Amino acid sequence: MKLLKASSVFLMLGMSLWSCTPKNNGEKTALADVQSVSNEKNSLIKEVAATPPMGWNSFDAYDCRINEKEYLETVDFMAENLLDAGWEYAVIDYVWFNHEPGNWNNPKRRFGHPDVRLDKDGVPIDKLVMDEYGRLLPSEERFPSAKNGVGFKKLAEYVHSKGMKFGIHIMRGIPREAYYNELPIKGTKYTAKDIGEPWDTCPWQNNMFGVDPTKPGAQEYYNSIFELYAEWGVDFIKADDMMVPPYHKGEIEMMRKAIDNSGRPMVLSLSCGEAPLSRANHLAENANMWRISADFWDKWSSLEHNFELLEEWSSHIQPHHWPDGDMLPIGHLSMNGRPHGPDRMSQFTKPEHYTLLTLWSIVRSPLMMGGDLMTTEQWVIDMLKNKDVYYINQHSTDNRQVYRKENAACWIAKDEKSEDRFVALFNLKDKTSKVNFDAEYEYMRELYNVTDIWTGESVGQVEGTLEVTIPAHGARLFRFSEVSKDLANK
Repeated sequence: MKLLKASSVFLMLGMSLWSCTPKNNGEKTALADVQSVSNEKNSLIKEVAATPPMGWNSFDAYDCRINEKEYLETVDFMAENLLDAGWEYAVIDYVWFNHEPGNWNNPKRRFGHPDVRLDKDGVPIDKLVMDEYGRLLPSEERFPSAKNGVGFKKLAEYVHSKGMKFGIHIMRGIPREAYYNELPIKGTKYTAKDIGEPWDTCPWQNNMFGVDPTKPGAQEYYNSIFELYAEWGVDFIKADDMMVPPYHKGEIEMMRKAIDNSGRPMVLSLSCGEAPLSRANHLAENANMWRISADFWDKWSSLEHNFELLEEWSSHIQPHHWPDGDMLPIGHLSMNGRPHGPDRMSQFTKPEHYTLLTLWSIVRSPLMMGGDLMTTEQWVIDMLKNKDVYYINQHSTDNRQVYRKENAACWIAKDEKSEDRFVALFNLKDKTSKVNFDAEYEYMRELYNVTDIWTGESVGQVEGTLEVTIPAHGARLFRFSEVSKDLANK
C-alpha cells in the first residue's frame, strides 16, 4: 500500500523512482514501485466506460423505496424506448438491503429518511439484511427473486437478457450492525469490529461505519463484497459517501483493488460531490466517474453553477474516466414526496431541459436519467431518443468552453470520426436573447454547412459568425461541416 502511494506521488512530481529509494535496497524498492504502477495501469477500470456511461438511476424518483416490480417495468421501458439511443445502465440506488427504509418518524431528518433506529449506546434496533460475513443482501420482501441466497443474480440476468447492464448503489464502509455483532470477515481471522471505525459515519445516513484501510482484514472485506457483486453479475457500482469531506482515499483505493480482485469489470462511480479538484489524478487512477457537483436538482441556479464546475474539470475528460455532473433531474421526480421536495414533474422549463442535455452532452458528462420513465411526459422521452445529440457525448474530443460572458456561453468539440465541429450556444439570461459564435475564435475561416442537431434542420452555410436567437435559459446545438473548396468556389 505504501509503495503504491509513494510511486503515485513520485510520478506526479516528475521525480525519478531511483532518486528516492534507500541505498541499501534501492533496486528492490524501485522495481516494486514500477510493478505497483503497472498493476494500476492494468486495472479492470480500464476495461469499462470507454465512453461516458448512459442509463437510469432510481434515486430521483423512488428515493430508497424501489421494488422489483417497479424496477423491471423500468428495464422493459428502457429496452423498448431508450436502449437504441445508448441508454443501457439500469441502476438500483440506496438501501436495497432494508425491508422498509424510512418507514418510521425521524424528526431529525427529511420525510422517509432511511436511517436505522439506534439504542442509547448506538446499537441498531432496526435490522438490515446481510449474510454471516456482514455482506448486505437485497430485501426479499422488495426483491422476491433474491430468495434462497441468490441476491441480485436473477435480476441481473434479466437485465442482461435485454441487452442492458445492471447497477447498484452501495454505501462506503461496513454495516454498523455487523460491527456490534462482531461478524467475521470472509476468509480471515478478523471481524467487523477489527476494521470498523465507529467515529467515521456518513453525515446523512447512519447504516454504516467507515473501514480503516490500514487494518488487517480491511482489503479482504472489500474483496468479499465485490466478489459477491461479481457473482451477481453487477456491471456498475455507485459508491456513496466517498468524497465529502473528508476525501476517503483509502477506501476508494480498496474498492478499485477489490474490483480487480473480483475478476469482473465494473464501472466504479463515486458520489457525492463536489469532488476536490486537487484529487483529480487520484480519481482518474481509481474510478471511472466521480461527482463534481453536490446533489443536483431541478433549479436553474444549480444548473448555472454547473457551467463553472464542468469548465474547471474539462481538462480531465478522458476515456474510462469522466467528471460527472450528476443525474438528470427531469421527468417525474420525488414520487410520494421523496426524496427531495413534493411529487412533481421537473421544474426545469423546456428551454432549460435543452440547456441541461446539451451541456451534459458536449462536456461528456455521464448521462443518468433520474425521473420515473413510465410517468414522464412524452416530449421529455423524445428528447432522450435523439441519437445525434448523444453521439456528441459518446464520440467527441477536445471538449471545452470557448467563452462565458454577458450571461451567454459557448462550448465546442470535435467529431472524433470526421473533421466536423460541434458548437453549443447557451443563453443564460432571464429573457430571450441573441447569442453568437465567432468562428475566428477557433481559426475556422472556411465556409461551413451548419445543421441544428436537435431538430436535424439545415441552418445554411456560414462563414465568420453564427448568431441565433435563444429563449431564456435555453440552448442551441450545431454541427459545422466544412464545405470543400471546389464547391465553395462554384
